[in-house]
Amino acid sequence: MLQFLPAEELSSRLPWPDLVEALDQIFVEKVVEPVRHHHFIDVPGQPQATLLLMPAWIEGQYLGVKQVAVFPGNSSLGLPGLNGSYLLSCARTGQPLLQIEANELTARRTAAASALASRYLSRPDSRQLLLIGAGRLARALVAAHRSVRPIDQIQVWSRTERSSKQLVKELVSQGLSARVCGSSELPEIAAKADIISCATMATEPLIRGDWLQSGVHLDLVGAFRPDMRETDDQAVQKSAVFVDTRAGALAEAGDLTQAMDSGAFSPDEVVSELAELCGGKHAGRQQLQNSSEAITLFKSVGAAREDLAAAMLAYKALSQ
Repeated sequence: MLQFLPAEELSSRLPWPDLVEALDQIFVEKVVEPVRHHHFIDVPGQPQATLLLMPAWIEGQYLGVKQVAVFPGNSSLGLPGLNGSYLLSCARTGQPLLQIEANELTARRTAAASALASRYLSRPDSRQLLLIGAGRLARALVAAHRSVRPIDQIQVWSRTERSSKQLVKELVSQGLSARVCGSSELPEIAAKADIISCATMATEPLIRGDWLQSGVHLDLVGAFRPDMRETDDQAVQKSAVFVDTRAGALAEAGDLTQAMDSGAFSPDEVVSELAELCGGKHAGRQQLQNSSEAITLFKSVGAAREDLAAAMLAYKALSQ
């Protein structure tokens, strides 16, 4: 019987430690993961919309597909511009098992992927987190990073100070030490951070390479299109670069594609992708020369297997 899992129930079904472990496992599984489908839809009197379809399956076990409809004109109608759902089915019979609200699912699995990478790439004693962005994903990133590192100081910067203040208020109410980072102090705070996590829609660099100090881990979650970026070429050049998947990041991640276009970075310079970290083929930070001093950079654009892992975990939790 098909079950529906609303967004408000996902947090209890996908606790951070379990979700991070589920992602760690899915990156060593044999997953069939076709290229993401893009379809464009003309909307009378409105900007063109986009339909995204992201399938993935493990033969004989589970089949999942995420459908995301992006309608830019909805803002003028007072409606969300993005709506999505995820359908998990049995890969033996095709029988539908679970439908999940996709926005929260995507936020949680994306943040968990950053936490998974941080477990391999940030210093184990990382305590200071600089968060660039203050949206839904930023909230998930704080919790996810705190599940793998002893973070006890959080700085929040956003283009909209009101958004920064609201997020800081929420974090303080949870008993966390958090404050707003003003634009004038951003270079100084970035230089002191152990982890810098960026989740924005920026098209121009927000974090500069000359701000980065030895030992920092840079987590880049935004800039999922070639015309977007959150860091400059120098930041990429100073870092040991890791990605969620080479195929996705080298084709879609503006931080890397623009650095490649300028000649500042080569695809061969990607140290490792998550499958190699999770499979033990690369040990992450500890394998780097002068590991405690190295600057690491993780660039994610998302992978359909991450949605599949989260949906499988949620379904098993519901079935217990």
